[in-house]
Amino acid sequence: MSTLFTKIINREIPASIVYETDKVIAFNDINPQAPVHILVVPKKEIPTLNDIERKDCEYLMEMYDAVKQITKDLNVAEDGYRIITNCNSHGGQEVYHLHFHILAGEHLGPMRSMR
Repeated sequence: MSTLFTKIINREIPASIVYETDKVIAFNDINPQAPVHILVVPKKEIPTLNDIERKDCEYLMEMYDAVKQITKDLNVAEDGYRIITNCNSHGGQEVYHLHFHILAGEHLGPMRSMR
């Protein structure tokens, strides 16, 4: 079964896309947790961090390249940003398609999930 992100990749549902290559797509989160909250998603369905294989290396590099370019384009690279990847239910993963959250645009302080 396709994930929500696969449906966005396939243009079955709309998204505010900010970056795209043949391997990666990035779009604004519909429930932002910071002034800038963008999701960076590989176009290959990789359910969790635990499912990454060596052959997925090119997708991961493209994801990091996307982060670098997006943060530069949005003028948040210099001030800083946070990248979050949740894994499985205890890690807070809601969509089982690997993705990075880029959070930026304000001082983020300590990790919000830390106690």
